[in-house]
Amino acid sequence: MAKIPAYSNNDLKEGQIERIDLDGHEPIALYKVEGQIYATEDTCSHGAASLAEGDLDGHEIVCPFHDGSFDIRTGQVVLPPCTSPIQTFPVTIENGTILIELPD
Repeated sequence: MAKIPAYSNNDLKEGQIERIDLDGHEPIALYKVEGQIYATEDTCSHGAASLAEGDLDGHEIVCPFHDGSFDIRTGQVVLPPCTSPIQTFPVTIENGTILIELPD
């Protein structure tokens, strides 16, 4: 796994979602909930919607297209019409920078 610098921890505010476009990888959505940072793939598994444009409700991201939702901690589906989970990625913070661990 490669740790990719993605965002400044100081710039990501509580309850915020940020879409991160990384060279050579699909877009990632970053979330800050209860002081913790989470990262998932940004594209909904049900349709071609950016989850970063959805609504964050606690630890659930609600897709802006069909109102299905996922748990950002696990990627598991919470509400249909979504049926397939989304991928999650480990996150660490080093020297104030959010690092996302992505498969090589």
